[in-house]
Amino acid sequence: MPKIITAKRQESETDKAHEFVRTYILMPSSLMGLIAMLAGVLALGYQLLVGTYAWETFVYSSALLVVGVLLGIGHTKYQQFLLREFPGYFANRMKTYAQRSLHKARKSSSDVHIEHRGRGLIPVAYFVAIVGMLTLSGIVMSTGFLDGIPSFFLPWAGYFWAKLFFWKGLVLAPQKK
Repeated sequence: MPKIITAKRQESETDKAHEFVRTYILMPSSLMGLIAMLAGVLALGYQLLVGTYAWETFVYSSALLVVGVLLGIGHTKYQQFLLREFPGYFANRMKTYAQRSLHKARKSSSDVHIEHRGRGLIPVAYFVAIVGMLTLSGIVMSTGFLDGIPSFFLPWAGYFWAKLFFWKGLVLAPQKK
């Protein structure tokens, strides 16, 4: 009998974790990706209209987009690892976000500790990725071939669209048979 209860609890945790990913990762990623892509493409269109668009502009904008995609893939793969190995982490976050009162959420949240090899390097990797993306945007903008708006928004567009694309298996709720 205890095995059935444990299996049901594990399934419930996994469902809550999937719900968290759909609600708090995929939905914002799709919206932010759309905004960043529209801003970047419209700014590139403006550059084309005013005559400052050159083949270097295409190369730099494509490179920024690819860098954003690579960072988005890396972040998504890490989050998928967390979902696979520690589903309670996302389930706990879903429970905390579902609480109506902040006081209740603090009181009821039990932290799920994530321990894996290289865990201490994750904040450093996030920092290096963000600073690297902003630095690369600044360098590309300083060349003069790409304006500030597309050089800032295009890597973020690639990042958010990669997150959305590589989480695609969780976009739709699983079909009940």
